Amino acid sequence: MISAGHPAVPRPRIGVLIVNLGTPDGPDAPAVKRYLAEFLSDPRVVEIPRLAWQPILRGIILNTRPKKSAHAYAQVWSDAGSPLAAVTRAQALALKDAFGAEVLVDWAMRYGNPAIGDRLRAMKEAGCERILLAPLYPQYCAATTATANDKAFAALAQMRWQPALRTLPPYYDDPVYIDTLVGNVRNALSTLDFVPDAVIASFHGMPQRTLELGDPYHCHCRKTARLLGEALGMELTVAFQSRFGRAKWLEPATDTTLAAMPARGIRKVAIVAPGFSADCLETLEELAIRGRESFVAAGGTDFAYLPCLNDTREGIEMLRTLLSRELEGWRTNA
Repeated sequence: MISAGHPAVPRPRIGVLIVNLGTPDGPDAPAVKRYLAEFLSDPRVVEIPRLAWQPILRGIILNTRPKKSAHAYAQVWSDAGSPLAAVTRAQALALKDAFGAEVLVDWAMRYGNPAIGDRLRAMKEAGCERILLAPLYPQYCAATTATANDKAFAALAQMRWQPALRTLPPYYDDPVYIDTLVGNVRNALSTLDFVPDAVIASFHGMPQRTLELGDPYHCHCRKTARLLGEALGMELTVAFQSRFGRAKWLEPATDTTLAAMPARGIRKVAIVAPGFSADCLETLEELAIRGRESFVAAGGTDFAYLPCLNDTREGIEMLRTLLSRELEGWRTNA
């Protein structure tokens, strides 16, 4: 029994916070500049000493890149906002009742809005004494998974009464993930009016230095592609996209791979992005639009981008399975 005058305490609940990378608030240069300033100031993303990097970021990049990026965002923006925000919101909504009335499901972005700290505090105020943080990155990388966790831990550091926290492990080789990917790719391929000469698995790139420093990301991507290819009965061409800056990045690069294929007799291509849980700028603009343009310009005849799992029924069921596993022991009906 709560004594008179005691602060109100909501009934105990469990929270699930799904997290993705982030997005600007709008497809305009000022919004993109704010987003890039936060994103590119993260030492997990750019591993250059701050004193050396910030003058470059503030003096050159933030005065040139936002306009170009805003143009790219404008090509994929919709009434629902950026595709990444729209899909992540839809995933959270689809999972709303997946774990019982005692579990609250919400979503956040590492950069931009809704912010991880804001949503964690809202969950705590709603009575969530236990929270599962779920960065939706199948392959672990310090620049994605770790920085999302960092942001959550920093928010908890400001709380007097902290909720217990669990984090979703990478699921790059989980049979549930691989099986769902296989079904998604097969379904997408079956809708094409051509048979691809090659299927490319394009993952977001990272500097080569991250591999040398011990980041498992490259190995995780390679294993995902190997397992996916084996299950599909085909050999996938693995490539890495979204290079930035002058440093050496993981290879081969997706853009140069696409441009070189027609000269080798590969004129019909399908491309899938297994490292992305939701379609976003990097898939819909970089791959589906610019990738197609460069492939056709090089002599390709047929090109198809195969969508991510997004909030499809199968994709949501996969997430429900993965998240239910991590909630074991917490739910009363588990």
